[in-house]
Amino acid sequence: MTAILSAEGLSKTFRTPFSRREVRALDGLDLQVAAGEVFGLLGPNGAGKTTTVKILLGLTLPTSGRAELFGLSASDPESRRRVGYLPEGHRFPGYLSARQTLSIFGRMSGVSGPDLKSRIPELLARVRLSDWADVKVKRFSKGMTQRLGLATALVHRPDLLLLDEPTDGVDPLGRREIRDLLREEASRGAAILLNSHLLSEIEMTCDRVAVLRKGKSVATGRIADLTAQGFSYRFAGTGIDEALLGLFRETGAGAERVNGHVKLTARDAGHLNALVDTARSRGVLVTELTPVRSTLEDVFVDLVKAGDATEEQGAAAGTGPEPEGRPQ
Repeated sequence: MTAILSAEGLSKTFRTPFSRREVRALDGLDLQVAAGEVFGLLGPNGAGKTTTVKILLGLTLPTSGRAELFGLSASDPESRRRVGYLPEGHRFPGYLSARQTLSIFGRMSGVSGPDLKSRIPELLARVRLSDWADVKVKRFSKGMTQRLGLATALVHRPDLLLLDEPTDGVDPLGRREIRDLLREEASRGAAILLNSHLLSEIEMTCDRVAVLRKGKSVATGRIADLTAQGFSYRFAGTGIDEALLGLFRETGAGAERVNGHVKLTARDAGHLNALVDTARSRGVLVTELTPVRSTLEDVFVDLVKAGDATEEQGAAAGTGPEPEGRPQ
């Protein structure tokens, strides 16, 4: 697939106020988001997510490395012509209606008047605000304001969406509708970079994710791959006894009873198939063999804690990095 957004060796160093100490907000970040892909950017506060988005939008320049949108440098204003952006905590003038807000954003994004006339009702319907089209924004709830913000990001039919907490303040039904809307945009070929602390939303929406920690990517990949626990499976069936589990263990497999089933851990696919064959040869009727996965939240917490533990060990040995300030 064609990479719409790419970054290579992206670094950003700030100098803290009233001191000469430098703070690394980004440290050699590589990133690619393809057409039709929903990509999640994760990390604790201060990990470098906001700095990354600012560089992509040309609001700040990298210290080193490169960032490109549509093959153009992110510092080139032309690269942002096809970008839709939803910032966190956005606000609109309270005296405007939803229709007026979309009209202003559409004209600023270069959408013609005739096109806006049909585009605005379509967008209001997609974000479930048709009945509120001519109501002043000051009467909107947080969730409604969030829906309107997403509509403003979509008004010019962008090919790249940069979304910061798009479901913040939205009820469960609304979150599902927004997930469906984003998948629709991806299916038409848009690339989407999603930044959220709601890891369950990321898990249900994104194709791939990158976990940032102190400006570095500590893991990047498909969610299914990141959450897989090796060759661990939930194994159930009739006739599974301790003798069979003992045979499993003799081959080096892990076999532990957990809440009415067996957690079975094999070395590889061949080993797993041999275990199943052994069970069947002993008359076991296999009723379930399901991969055991961690949640994305489990993976995220483990990655961050592992980095903290490594730094603590390094500091104890006198080799750890110097403490960093708040990079965003």
